[in-house]
Amino acid sequence: MPALAGSVVGAVVVALDGTVLSVVQPTLRRDLDASFAQVQWTSTGYLIAVAGLLVFSGRLGDRYGHQQLFGIGMLGFGAASAGIGLAPGIGWVIALRVVQGVFGALLQPTTLGMLRDAFPPERLRMPIAVRTGAIGLAAAAGPVLGGSLVAGPGWRAAFFLNVVPTLTLGALALTSRGGARRPHRADPGTPSPRRPHRADLGTPSPRPVTALDLPGALLLALTLASLVQALVGLPERGWTPASGAGLALAVTAGTWFVRHERRAASPLVPPDLVGSTGVGRAVGVLVLASAALQGTLFTTTFLLQNTLGVAPLRMALLGLPLAGLMILAAPCCAVLLRRFGARRTTVAAMAVLAGGIAVLDRATATLAFCTGFGLLGAGFGTVMVAATHVVVRQAAVESAGVAGGLKQTAMNVGPVLGVAVATTLMGSHAGGARLPLIVLAAVAVVGAVVAGSLPERSALMINPAQPGDRTGVPARR
Repeated sequence: MPALAGSVVGAVVVALDGTVLSVVQPTLRRDLDASFAQVQWTSTGYLIAVAGLLVFSGRLGDRYGHQQLFGIGMLGFGAASAGIGLAPGIGWVIALRVVQGVFGALLQPTTLGMLRDAFPPERLRMPIAVRTGAIGLAAAAGPVLGGSLVAGPGWRAAFFLNVVPTLTLGALALTSRGGARRPHRADPGTPSPRRPHRADLGTPSPRPVTALDLPGALLLALTLASLVQALVGLPERGWTPASGAGLALAVTAGTWFVRHERRAASPLVPPDLVGSTGVGRAVGVLVLASAALQGTLFTTTFLLQNTLGVAPLRMALLGLPLAGLMILAAPCCAVLLRRFGARRTTVAAMAVLAGGIAVLDRATATLAFCTGFGLLGAGFGTVMVAATHVVVRQAAVESAGVAGGLKQTAMNVGPVLGVAVATTLMGSHAGGARLPLIVLAAVAVVGAVVAGSLPERSALMINPAQPGDRTGVPARR
């Protein structure tokens, strides 16, 4: 339970921070006399730092222990938040948001790595569902909380909000000790325990000592940072020479990264993880699902406010079914996974997501919009739990951090890609928002096709079974 509590709080802190920021940015701009471009960099700088470092941070957690990285990430995230709340100018805010992104990258993979350490494979469904439901609740509460803080004590209070919980949990994670250490597989002659996953939050897990792939980490960071930087500017500036150069750099660095990983003695992404069709395809599903969702939300905002003249408050009310059903979908998905398995559950959820986009494409009345948003929430919430369950369960314990980093990278890159697609299509088509929604529905359908190749519920784990070790044995259902 301590590991679950830490995982939930860590994920909620990051989710709440992002949603609150989107609400306080206009007030922050006026108070600090900042330009729109500078305010945009309070989000862009954070996103680039996070996207570029997630996988490497996951590898650090696998080597040094997820508890240690969790503690450092929480302490750094909270300290940066306090600094932003005290910042005298927009330059300080941007710089500290980048710092916050670095510590956020340390924090996020550990929230899944700790679950992989603490729970046996057959019991991962509900912890992941609880974590996902909490993220949905934070995303729903963020705008309301941010608006209340801006109207009351001001925008700075939004950054002080998470200081106490992050510093408290971070300090506890770094100072607590307890429980027996889990022997790792690199110790010759050491029998594996029957239940190697039962480590609590305060128990550091010994890790195999392997070299860190720093060149691979730099190449991957350059690839993802260039990709994100090129895509985030599209909604405001459209396609520019800088965007093209960023994409070219991302492709070049990505190609070098793949070649390097094939030759490296200790690659950043372990071969067993790369060779797992379950992990790769689940990450792909998450990219497609998050791209479809965020691209649709961006497009429908344009459709409702600019085309149909819907006021922002009414638009927020129309979107409430999305948050509500996303929260409800998380625990329901745990039941569906147990009964139908990951493949059928994820395929059906992607179909529901595509159906929600199709409904929004034709919607003109309040009920139709509410129905469409509700389908989006139900489909995406289910996909989040099901695909995350596949990633975490299929990964070996020694690669859980990297798997978590890949999953979080998908959840950062997918939305940027979806908004970029929506922006490009809206700018190139006289029909405005309709063509993007059709294309985004097709993206969700492609996600359903990819989900059709996910492993069934009886799929074997990556890590091979050893005498006395049941982590490689599929759960009986």
